[in-house]
Amino acid sequence: MKLILTSLISLTIGFNCLAQSYNTKSTHALKNETATTIQSGYDAYKKIALNIWDYAELGYKEKKSSALLQQTLKDNGFTVEAGVAGMPTAFVATYGSGSPVIGILAEYDALPGLSQDNSSTKTTMANKPNGHGCGHHLFGTGSVAAGIALKKLLESGKIKGTIKVFGCPAEEGGSGKVYLVREGLFNNVDVVLHWHPWDTNLVINTSVLANKSAKFRFYGVASHASVSPETGRSALDGVEAMNNMVNMMREHIPQETRIHYVITNGGKAPNVVPEFAEVYYYVRHPDKSMAISIFDRVVKAAEGAALGTETKMDYEIIGGTHDLLINKSLATNMQANFEKVGGVNYTAEETNYAKKIQTSFSGKFPPLENAAIVKPLHIDKDQGSTDVGDVSYVVPTVGLYAATWVPGTSAHSWQAVACGGTDIGIKGMIVASKTMAFTAIDLFTNPALIKKAKEEFTQSKSDYQYKALLGDRKPALNYRD
Repeated sequence: MKLILTSLISLTIGFNCLAQSYNTKSTHALKNETATTIQSGYDAYKKIALNIWDYAELGYKEKKSSALLQQTLKDNGFTVEAGVAGMPTAFVATYGSGSPVIGILAEYDALPGLSQDNSSTKTTMANKPNGHGCGHHLFGTGSVAAGIALKKLLESGKIKGTIKVFGCPAEEGGSGKVYLVREGLFNNVDVVLHWHPWDTNLVINTSVLANKSAKFRFYGVASHASVSPETGRSALDGVEAMNNMVNMMREHIPQETRIHYVITNGGKAPNVVPEFAEVYYYVRHPDKSMAISIFDRVVKAAEGAALGTETKMDYEIIGGTHDLLINKSLATNMQANFEKVGGVNYTAEETNYAKKIQTSFSGKFPPLENAAIVKPLHIDKDQGSTDVGDVSYVVPTVGLYAATWVPGTSAHSWQAVACGGTDIGIKGMIVASKTMAFTAIDLFTNPALIKKAKEEFTQSKSDYQYKALLGDRKPALNYRD
């Protein structure tokens, strides 16, 4: 009897091992198939990305960029709902049915004042003031490519569930994803994947800064600046007084805080006392509650400035984003898939281009070989902000940085714009697309991974009830005007 029981146990273990082996082999085959699918679309996706790079449309004005991505998804069998959450250039593309529901984020807005062609020297493009200094043309296209590759697996019955591609406008200051979250569009999604162009290959395993932004507007009294200055009240004085007070405040706020501003309107002529002036502020901090508190102090500085200059002031909340919740379970899985895909290898021509780009950097810069390396999973500091943070507070979320720029390149620079218009950028995009697709395959085929990610998400979020930092305002569709 004991012998029989031992034999049965051994047999059971053997069957389990075989099943595990089969699943591993099956998943491996799906990933290889998907990698081939994405790679075979290299030229088509390159064309799409470079078209969006050329459009270089600002937040909430990405009409052509959004339309191109939507049409690409429609042509590949997705059902697309456009203009969601009150944003004309936002969309949700869906294929499949049932669980699990895996979401992929796509961005496509450019930045103002970063006109640049794809050459290795700083070269402004005539009549094109904007540029993709954050690589969102790659972001959007790479995410769409991953979604289409997964759709093909769903279509063939090799995986089951639903894939959703979320078209997310105005990440650069417009907080587009916040409105998607607020509208409840992620409520039935199990896991969300995303990525971002960068100068290295790294799974995102650290949070970002919460951010609250606003435009402060001062209203004065116009007069002749020389003949009758005493009858005027300068709105620009109000702005400058506010800025001076905020700058003095920097000594008395937590060290991790970041405050930056630009004067968007300071008057039109020196000999006219400005009756209107405007300043645009960002307030950032790792803790969302602290970001709100410091922002409230900035408002008090504006109120004091108006009182002292005998002007009137009001302000409009433009954006507000949460910090980013990290999901280690998902990050560990994405790391394994990232290492399987590998980084970006330069051709001799690309190497020469990269070396020329690096000559424009000040100080030391990393070796070009870093583009080919996937960094180990580790916690690092990130002083930026992203509306992906809001998504991470309503659904388990994981993302990566892919080397689309020459190592050492700063985001929001002409060098980033230039690299994004070359095969260096496209290669990094393809790497990101494959990595997200591989991670999605694991999620579609391994319910335990989703369960573990959701348990970690619930623990990380604790009892916090999501509330948009920008309140109940409608999308700031003209915030770039």
